[in-house]
Amino acid sequence: MIKTPYLLFLGDAPDDLAAKVAQGIKDWRPEYAVGQFRMAGCGADVGVPDMTLQEARDAGAQTLVIGVANRGGVISAAWKEVLIEALRMGYDLASGLHNLLRDEAELVAVAEAEGRQMFDVRIPTVQYPIANGKKRSGKRVLAVGTDCSVGKMYTGLALDAEMRKRGMKSSFRATGQTGILITGEGVPLDAVVADFMAGAVEWLTPDNDADHWDIIEGQGSLFHVSYSGVTMALIHGGQPDALILSHEPTRAHMRGLPDYQLPSLEAVRDMALPLARIANPACEVIGISVNTKAMGEDEAKDYLAEVEARMGLPAVDPFRHGAGRLVDALAAL
Repeated sequence: MIKTPYLLFLGDAPDDLAAKVAQGIKDWRPEYAVGQFRMAGCGADVGVPDMTLQEARDAGAQTLVIGVANRGGVISAAWKEVLIEALRMGYDLASGLHNLLRDEAELVAVAEAEGRQMFDVRIPTVQYPIANGKKRSGKRVLAVGTDCSVGKMYTGLALDAEMRKRGMKSSFRATGQTGILITGEGVPLDAVVADFMAGAVEWLTPDNDADHWDIIEGQGSLFHVSYSGVTMALIHGGQPDALILSHEPTRAHMRGLPDYQLPSLEAVRDMALPLARIANPACEVIGISVNTKAMGEDEAKDYLAEVEARMGLPAVDPFRHGAGRLVDALAAL
């Protein structure tokens, strides 16, 4: 098990969105977050105290978690200097990057010499089956987005928190590195061999009680040419009974793709629902989750009201205002 609490490593992340792993841990497991470590030029801040490695160790931090999700998932030479120093000071390391800690010979050598552990949470640990498409008992909901990093995980965690508060049966099913670091388990779906991705989602969401909801963490976007494959695996392997459309309205273009504009919510609905009905003909779109973090309160409320009137579905920011209306819509299915 990864030892807690954590020092969140933000490195030289250019903006808050690049530090979404650290932000997710801070927002959903604040008791794990002793502080943050930022290098020169870092443009991210997750709202916990800045600390040196020694200060965080003195405060009880056990593991340095790489809280950055950069494009390509690369560990730079500058980062490596900090990681080596952390190992020598008694930290374990945890990372969800595609660039695995265990593939870095210098880190492995220091970890072995110091008796420290390194955790690569983006490594599949199960031999997943190929999807068979058989209908499973229980209920499932999936957030599908207009883009990457628009709040699909936050939507799922907010749904799970609200359902548990109401005494409903629910499980948040993590499918990415941040969700796994928050919940302690899940499937690192974008690291699963393509033929087995949908099967991994079936494995993650097995038969359950008829009134139990599996809340499947969304990934990517059907409209994002880099990451659409992982979304398809979630839609077909998850066999969702309900879809929630997820959107961040202030984007100028798709994340990492300056030549691609975001699709409309209507386009996502009209693309995702027919695909979902291949695996589950009863699937319905039940609501819209909007990440309004970049908006003022009045602007956010006006935007949500406009979207709700236009789409005819409840539109909420589940992290800012609560997920109650989305849970009401799920309970009504």
